[in-house]
Order: sequence, then C-alpha cells, then structure tokens
Amino acid sequence: MYAPTSAVVTLKPTASTARPAIKVNQANVIYPAADQPVHALKDINLTIRQGEFVSFIGPSGCGKTTLLRAIADLEPITSGEVLVNDMTPSEARQAGAYGYVFQAPVLLPWRTVLMNVMLPLQIQGVPPERCDEIAREQLARVGLKGFEKKFPWQLSGGMQQRVSIARALGFEPKILMMDEPFGALDELTRDNLNQQLQQLWFNAQRTMVFVTHSISEAVYLSTKIVVMSPRPGRIVKVIDSPLPAQRTLDIRDTPAFLQLAAEVREALVEGHHDH
Repeated sequence: MYAPTSAVVTLKPTASTARPAIKVNQANVIYPAADQPVHALKDINLTIRQGEFVSFIGPSGCGKTTLLRAIADLEPITSGEVLVNDMTPSEARQAGAYGYVFQAPVLLPWRTVLMNVMLPLQIQGVPPERCDEIAREQLARVGLKGFEKKFPWQLSGGMQQRVSIARALGFEPKILMMDEPFGALDELTRDNLNQQLQQLWFNAQRTMVFVTHSISEAVYLSTKIVVMSPRPGRIVKVIDSPLPAQRTLDIRDTPAFLQLAAEVREALVEGHHDH
C-alpha cells in the first residue's frame, strides 16, 4: 500500500470534462441564536466533478465541515440547493452514494477490526459470507491485512483511522467524504496515510472531498483546492492543481508544489483581509 519514494509523474486524464458528482448552488447555512443569527455559510457555489480530489481549506470556524456535512445530509441548508449525483443529499445517503470518514475513527470497541468494517454491510443486509469477503478486501487495500481479529484499542491512532476508511469503502461508494481524518495524528503517520490515500484515489479514481487545515496536505492530495474565508464562510478561490495525478512525498520539494502552496497561502490571507 505504501507508495515508492521517488516522485512519479504518471498522468491520467483530468476530470474537467467529467459529469458533476456534486453541485452546490447559492447555499446558505444560518444558525438561529438568541442575540444574532450565525451565518455559517454564505452564497456557496461549487461544482465537483467525478474523479476529482477536492480539498476544503480555511481557518477554524470558516464552515469547511459545515459544507461537507451539508453535502452529506448531516446538516440542513437554510437556502439554496445541493445535489449529489443529481439527487438530494437525503436521496444520495439512502442510495449509498457516498462514504463518510469522521475526524475520529468512531469504531465500536467491542467489535474486532473485521466486524467494524462489516457493520455497514450487515445493516444493508449483505449476506454474511459476502460481508466477510468485502471487509477483508478493504482492510488489505488500506494495508491492514492480518489485523482482522484485533480490537480498536489494540491499534495505533493511524491504524484506527485506516479501519474507518476501509469501513467507508466497503460498499464501494462513488464519492468519499473525509472530515480532517488525519488532523490528530503525528506528522510521520500523517505523511504515510497521505501517501496511501493519494494512491488509493489514483487507483480507484473515486471522487474525494476532503477537509483540512494543512496547506501542504491540501496541495499534496488535491486536484482542486477550495479556499474558504472566515465566517460567514465563503469560497474565496478555487485553485486547480497543475501537479501530476500520481504523487509521492518527494513532490513536496519541487518548485511546482511550492508555487501552488504559496498560491493557496496567498488566497487564505486575502480571505482574512476581506473581513
């Protein structure tokens, strides 16, 4: 599962001509309050196409997670429209159109790793033998073959998060949403998981929507970076990455990577100045 250490420049077709996987039109999220309503998201317009890896980045409280949750039917919008594969978020959730990985792994401590990954499949009524087969395949995909009988408390934080990713991939969703899944991990573990996730995306070409505070992480993983402003959360800039589709960590030392990181940083600063 681990990528080679040399920078790879293999190119794959871009998603620029692919059909939209997610469309957000004039979306607003306003929370009522006793003194003054909180405008969490303001006039969000965004199109994410099939096969793209899109990261939301911005300061704390800018609405990154709120936007992700609105797309995932975990947060209602006050006005506007959100479509996922031409369905409402509720319809997409019921159709199993996407998987969702939370900031914390949210694993059941009394179930083994294998049983945790099997849980959504069991809820969907997948036959037991097929549940077992799919769960083992997904654990192997994230580098956890041989850990099926372990319990979550026997794993490191990074390994627990990989179990969470395997669980989200179990029913083969076309879209995978991830809310700062590596934010609490040490830098080396985070680097390893970034490599694995990037390779996983490259091989499967699923649509990925990823929330992060890290400029380096956003630039390394993404084909498109959505920069957001402080509350009320607005999209300051959408930046298409010129980097090759397949990447390893060595690419972070290249001029193209550093230039893109500088562009993202500049957009974040501009977003602050606009407030």
